[in-house]
Order: sequence, then C-alpha cells, then structure tokens
Amino acid sequence: MTLHHHDRADENRRQVLYWRLLARLFDPTEQPTLEAASLAVVEDLGLPAALLDPTVSVDTVLQRHPSLAAELRGLLTTAEHVPVADDTATPKPGPAEVRRAALVSKVLLNVFAAGTGPVSASQLARWQSDAGWFEQALGAEPGELRRQGATGLGGALAALEGDLVRRMHLREVLADPALASRLTPSMSLIEQLLRDKANLSGVALANAKALIRRFVDEVAEVLRTQVEQTSVGTIDRSVPPKRVFRNLDLDRTIWQNLTNWSPEDQRLYVDRLYYRRTARRTTPARLIVVVDQSGSMVDSMVNCTILASIFAGLPKVDVQLIAYDTRALDLTPWVRDPFEVLLRTKLGGGNDGPVAMAMARPKIAEPRNTVMVWISDFYEFDRSQPLLDGIEAVHRSGVRFIPVGSVNSSGQQSVNPWFRQRFKDLGTPVISGHIRKLVFELKSFLT
Repeated sequence: MTLHHHDRADENRRQVLYWRLLARLFDPTEQPTLEAASLAVVEDLGLPAALLDPTVSVDTVLQRHPSLAAELRGLLTTAEHVPVADDTATPKPGPAEVRRAALVSKVLLNVFAAGTGPVSASQLARWQSDAGWFEQALGAEPGELRRQGATGLGGALAALEGDLVRRMHLREVLADPALASRLTPSMSLIEQLLRDKANLSGVALANAKALIRRFVDEVAEVLRTQVEQTSVGTIDRSVPPKRVFRNLDLDRTIWQNLTNWSPEDQRLYVDRLYYRRTARRTTPARLIVVVDQSGSMVDSMVNCTILASIFAGLPKVDVQLIAYDTRALDLTPWVRDPFEVLLRTKLGGGNDGPVAMAMARPKIAEPRNTVMVWISDFYEFDRSQPLLDGIEAVHRSGVRFIPVGSVNSSGQQSVNPWFRQRFKDLGTPVISGHIRKLVFELKSFLT
C-alpha cells in the first residue's frame, strides 16, 4: 500500500470515530454500521473497546489501562498535528490522530451524553469524575471549569451537572448514608440542598449538612489562596525595623561597613548593623457585604459568603454581613462561619433592596474607609429608583461601592439592564463572572 493509501485509510478511520460520536451525542440509539466500524478501528489501534461504551467511566478504563492517563491530560489543549503529503496541499491525518480521535470521543461522549430520566448517586458521582477528566483534557484541574461556570464550557458543564442533580431523588439518597457517601459536593448539589433543607430531618439533614460543610471548606481553601497571594500591604517606612536576627540585612550591613575592612587582619569590623523593615501598613477598614438571597443568587451568595469569612479573618478588617429578600437579616455574628450563614439563609422570594440598604447605612462609620459589596441581580419589586437613590447617596459619601451580578449554577448571568447602565454611569460597573474579579477589587481597597 502506498503512503497516499495509508493517509486515506487513516482519514477514513478518524471520520468513522467522529461520525459515530456525533450520532451518539444526538441520538443514544446505536447505529450498527458505525458501531462495528468504530470497534474495528479501536481494536486495530490496540485500544480497549471500553472507550466506545459511555456507561463505562474513564476511571474504570484507566484502572485497567493506566498508561492512557498521560494521553488524556491536555488532550484538547492543542490542535491535531496533520502532516502534509508531498503531492498535495490537503492535510492528511496519521495514525496518531486516529488514536487521538478515539480518546477525544471517550471524554466527550461520557460527559455530554448524559441521558434522561432518574439519576442515582452512583451515576452522578461517575459523571462528576468523567467531567473532571474532560477538564484535565482541556488543561484545567478537576472541577475548575465548573466552579468558574458562567460562560463557555464551564457554563455548559455546570448546566449539565445541575440537570443531573435535579433528576436525582435527592431526599431518598440523603436518607441512606451509603448512597449519600457517594455524592461529591458541587455548586449544583449545594443549591438543591439549600433549597430543600427545610424539608429534611434526621439522617438526611445530617448528611446534607456534611455535604455543605465539605463544599464550603473546599471553596474556602481555593479562595483563601487567592486572597493570601496579594493580600499584604506595602512596607511601612514609618515603623522602625525590629532588631532581631531574622530581620538582619546581611548584604546591606557588609556593604555599609566596607570602609572598616582591615587588610592586615583580613577582617571586616562592623560598627553598625542594618535590619529589614517588615511592618506593613494596614488601615482599619470596614467591609459591608449585602447578599440578595433570592433564588437566582445561589452561586454568588455561596462564594461571597465564604469570601466575607476569609476577609473577616484578616487583621484590621471589620466585616458586616446582611442577607435580604423582602426582609433583611443581619448575619454578622456568624460571618466567620459561612456554613452557619448558609444554613440561616432562605432561598427564594422577591427583592426589596431599600430594606437592606436601611440596615446597611447605619453600619457606615467612616465612609472613605468603607467598602460596600452588593450581590444581586437587581430586579426589584417596583422600588428600583429608591434603591438607586440610596446607592448614589452611599457612593457620594465616599464609600467604595461594588455591585456584583448574579451567576447561577446553570451558567446564566442576569442583571437588570436598567441598573447595569446606571452603575456604569456612576463609575461603578457591575462585576460578574469569576469570583477572582471581586477578590482583586477587595484586595486593592483593603490592603
């Protein structure tokens, strides 16, 4: 067989795998011809037939064929390499691209062919694991894209996960410790738990709390790392350096005492020690976080509640926390424990921002040393203008006002366009998307 025939054969085999992938994504019914042809291709490549079975998890395949793990990581980060034949300008795939097509088909089919009907705890756990491998194929960490959510693939994954959670008989699963132990906490799952917690009791409620606690701790660890990376202020030159050995500036001490070098003794005589300044300028600041707890705000509420607890642990930062729907609730006593805060929230209901503003404004002691973070979709009960008036008054007083738009687990962003434009005119555009944006804004003010 000539080189040209080899190239054509590889191209045909790759097309078979991708046609089969598309067919299964849009119709779960097997197409016998495509299935048989794909199986022949996979076996010819020396790959396991389980790659074609969407009911077999990626983890199961890797348990039997661990060498494939390295190929899956970063699989989707670069385009296929297609050599060009000498006699034509048309790219032709080689055997490596056929193998890549088989692996791509596996990670895509297992994630995006989620099926219909009821979902068990085991099925959800398997999908979450497969989604983690899909994220690794894209060069991300497992769960990273789903935590980001909002748009693109992260939003699509979050929407799929949310649909799977909604199809579970969650109360029955939580009532069985063995089934509950198979659940991996995610934003979609936490949203359902928070919505349904009033209907849970006994073992089911205890399992729900344990899952919420695990998720809070995991997210807190990620956010705490982001905060700590640049959360310190500038060196305070007005504070004398502490004269202890660990602060000794050896290089500067030697340089400043070079004139005391004795050629006869071959020694450097030091008559003055120099120390590094380590004190950092910290200005006492007040952070007022106002959280809309209506149903569309779950993701933002969870993230910002955890973030508030982290900043509450920083020196000289006084954090106040208010949640509201048609009433306002001062959650400041529990601000250091986001788990307790979330258990005290009640999702759903409407928005009455002026009620929350009436509780928040008395907390402003020094306007120019205060930042107010307002997390909401800003869809009000016909009280948009009164809320805007209150926000403008707070902003004019010198308070740094930061509006944060809603981002839910389905990946949809929704902010009242009327408010969005007026915040832009006010010079305080709405922050939406990844929580890192808010972390950056808060760090720039508080440190």
